Amino acid sequence: MNSPMFSFQWLPFVFLIFLSSVSAALINIPRPESYTTFRQRYVINSKYWGGATSNTPILAYFGAEAPLDGALCDIGFLADNAQQFQALILYIEHRYYGKSIPFRTREEAFRNASTLGYFNSAQAIADYAEIITHVKETRHANNSPVIVIGGSYGGMLASWFRLKYPHVALGALASSAPILYFDDITPQNGYYSIVSKDFKANSVTLASATHRKIRKMSDGTDTQVKVQIVNKCKEASETCYQTIKKSWSEIDKAASQPGGLSSLTKEFKTCRPLTKSSELKAYLKKMYAHVAQYNHPPDYPVTIVCSGIDGAPSNASILEKIFVGLVAYRRNSSCYVDEPRSIPETS
Repeated sequence: MNSPMFSFQWLPFVFLIFLSSVSAALINIPRPESYTTFRQRYVINSKYWGGATSNTPILAYFGAEAPLDGALCDIGFLADNAQQFQALILYIEHRYYGKSIPFRTREEAFRNASTLGYFNSAQAIADYAEIITHVKETRHANNSPVIVIGGSYGGMLASWFRLKYPHVALGALASSAPILYFDDITPQNGYYSIVSKDFKANSVTLASATHRKIRKMSDGTDTQVKVQIVNKCKEASETCYQTIKKSWSEIDKAASQPGGLSSLTKEFKTCRPLTKSSELKAYLKKMYAHVAQYNHPPDYPVTIVCSGIDGAPSNASILEKIFVGLVAYRRNSSCYVDEPRSIPETS
């Protein structure tokens, strides 16, 4: 087809509350009555579409807690499969993000509990149902099956959408979606257990990279030397994990000493004086979780942190090694921990 790759479009929307009285009571969401409309953004990629009469599928990507713009280029999975199935790709922006802002401005939309009452997942999937239906009607694609797709929170929305609107979507693909991460279903330490495993498993990543490097050695390289290199690499990663594990008690121990918090403030170059050890521990915990969650090429941030920790001088203390790992990842900065920052749209 000769249609443009991306077609940015808007749909006026109606505020509606779809929560039951029970669920509303549980999460304490106000229930204002409103039929005020706002413009919601969606994007269509019809490059690979087989056309209205082909009954080929529609792949609907559910925007999550961010503007839609980045997803258009980053989600290659959609284009790869659209080509194979001659599918129409539909990207939908989540209300209250990007250009899909109710009440005209973000400031007004986030002003109070009444305006925030429309900012919830039930409203979001209702938006998606309306837009998918609208697109199918305007594109005369009523017989095209719909597969909804999302990642993380967007994946949770895709799963809930399939349950709530089975007449709209034939299936859902939820990538990295913690749909079972609720009380009495999944152990609540499950996420950080996986983070710990990532740092343990970093030895596998390092060893694999080392294997690739030593393959390039001349054939005359002693096999025993190659094995020693891999083993040393693995030992270094295990040392990184153990150093992090021991650091938690070391932070508490240092903080309990006279002037301990002041010393930690100086040692970690915090942006403001620490008032309790948990502030530093929370910052490091968040950093480790972030690098584990986004530990992908080309940088492999877990490897960067561990390279810093393991590359510290041999006579460095545990906390000194942790700080070197922090700097390796965060790069040189005037200060760390609670750095001044502008409030992002995803906060």
